[in-house]
Amino acid sequence: MKTSQKFIIGIFSFFILILVLLSIYAPDFYVEDREKYAFLPQLNAVFNALSFTALIISYMAIKKKHKKYHIFFMLLALLFTFFFLISYLLYHFISPPTVFGGTGLLKGIYLFILLTHIILAAVIVPLIMITLLYAVQKNFVNHKRIARWTLPLWLYVSFTGVLIYLMNSAYY
Repeated sequence: MKTSQKFIIGIFSFFILILVLLSIYAPDFYVEDREKYAFLPQLNAVFNALSFTALIISYMAIKKKHKKYHIFFMLLALLFTFFFLISYLLYHFISPPTVFGGTGLLKGIYLFILLTHIILAAVIVPLIMITLLYAVQKNFVNHKRIARWTLPLWLYVSFTGVLIYLMNSAYY
């Protein structure tokens, strides 16, 4: 991988991280009828579930040597993840953060899932881009090597995104 490609991936990943942090910690934009956007957390969970499903199907396809299906479902997972990111940013730029209301052990489990989800969501962005770049370059040795890390982490982030929504759904 060229230095310029590493630089672009690094800048893009950093830009996404900054946007996410701003969406959470910057003052919310004023929007009339904010209630119209109350469906976005549920939509985010749907996008995460669809991404998770597309990743599983893509993995099964490549195990059966169905490259075209693998490519199709990986691109679909990427598209669902992109839609999730847009929806997530929109919601968090106009709404205050949701505070989990559980207590005790449940709160500890929630915070562990949330913390690992957040950290791995930041890690997964450059991994996805590097994995995709190797595939586009037809460097399948490196693609496969890094995909062994990218896939389980992406699956974890997608799955825990749904879990976080389900655990928080009573507090939206």
